[in-house]
Amino acid sequence: MFNKITGFSVNLVQRYLPSAFVFSAMLTLFVLGAGMLATEQSLSAMVQHWSTGFWTLLGFAMQMGLIFVTGHALASAPIINRQLDRLAGLARTPGQAVIMVTLVALAGCWLNWGFGLVIGAVFARALARKVDGVDYPLLVASAYSGFLIWHGGLSGSVPLSLASGGENLARITNGVLSDPIAVSQTLFTTYNLVIIALLVIGLPLLNRAMHPRHNPKVADPAKLIESHNERPKRDTPAQRLDDSRLLALALVGMAAVYLFNHFITKGFVLGLDIVIAIFLFAGLLLHGTPERYMRTVDDSVRGISGIVLLFPFYAGIMGMMMGANSEGISLGRQITETFVSWSTADTFPLLAFLSAGLVNVFVPSGGGQWAVQAPIMLPAAQALGVSPTVTAMAIAWGDAWTNMIQPFWALPLLGIVGLGARDIMGYCLIMLVYSGVVITSVLYFMT
Repeated sequence: MFNKITGFSVNLVQRYLPSAFVFSAMLTLFVLGAGMLATEQSLSAMVQHWSTGFWTLLGFAMQMGLIFVTGHALASAPIINRQLDRLAGLARTPGQAVIMVTLVALAGCWLNWGFGLVIGAVFARALARKVDGVDYPLLVASAYSGFLIWHGGLSGSVPLSLASGGENLARITNGVLSDPIAVSQTLFTTYNLVIIALLVIGLPLLNRAMHPRHNPKVADPAKLIESHNERPKRDTPAQRLDDSRLLALALVGMAAVYLFNHFITKGFVLGLDIVIAIFLFAGLLLHGTPERYMRTVDDSVRGISGIVLLFPFYAGIMGMMMGANSEGISLGRQITETFVSWSTADTFPLLAFLSAGLVNVFVPSGGGQWAVQAPIMLPAAQALGVSPTVTAMAIAWGDAWTNMIQPFWALPLLGIVGLGARDIMGYCLIMLVYSGVVITSVLYFMT
């Protein structure tokens, strides 16, 4: 019966989910029409919000592109390939492969979401090379499922925002919070740890149960072979300089000093820029020379077309969701206030989670969504006598939850594995249902 449900979900998505670009275009037009109707703004005003937002994610898009390129280049280093293949060799059956990639992705995303996406993708490729008969789309979907716990982990933007305190926190929360909130009151609370434990235990078993019994879609072996550049020529002084290990070591040495100073002064804080730096200079070190590393990066760049094309469109959608009329009313604000109006003190965390899940479909950015919902949700929580930290974490989990049906965050991973969104979203839909039951149950009964 479960295999039939999974097969129905996969076939449904394969048949009706458009490409990632068309999906973003449809969301754009939907939000445009909904914003005009709900906020009574003109077409010209909504298009102005769209155009204003269109370019706001360029810096973030560059970071995402670098996460993909540097992570893929690091994974392509011969020594890394050998170690991944050795680890993948521990899996003897397709079921074991699915469980292993899920656990690796969950651990990686809890530490840092960017690291988790990359390590999950490259490990999925390694497992596909080693394990006969494993369904490649499910393997990749299992790697993506680790992303469910990122906002309850060490790189979650909402708990880190609470921990920072100060004027910015007071502004975002409409004065409800200003003093720093320790992560012991957010990430390491009992309810947050229970959610993570239930996902860490349940997701690997769920993903294993979804493996097709018959006719799995195995990966093309030719597409899983990592390219190894030939040793560049060293006939001229310029070519010898290009292939200089000394130059590479000098750059890596500078980066080591930079990273040492960062961790000494700020502690073990893995911001996105730090993760990129680690990927970049570790890759340069393992490839050995600037020329060999550059050739690998050149191969990796071909996979970021989705990031380059789609991020401006999602930024435009965010602009329309946050674009307010003369009375200060935006579509994102109206969605949030509707959920608040339905709430009681008992149901508020649950409805905060559900509203965040809905808003995340249109504003797939943890920081952007926090900016939309926190000014409304936190004062409402205070009025109802609900803990502001519980409300904040409910918003964080809602943001993470619907990433399973939002291809925005899957783009770097899909670029590495060579699949499209519709290849994995049928499985992700089942993961969405399971994780939704887990998170809503914990929020309702334990907060």
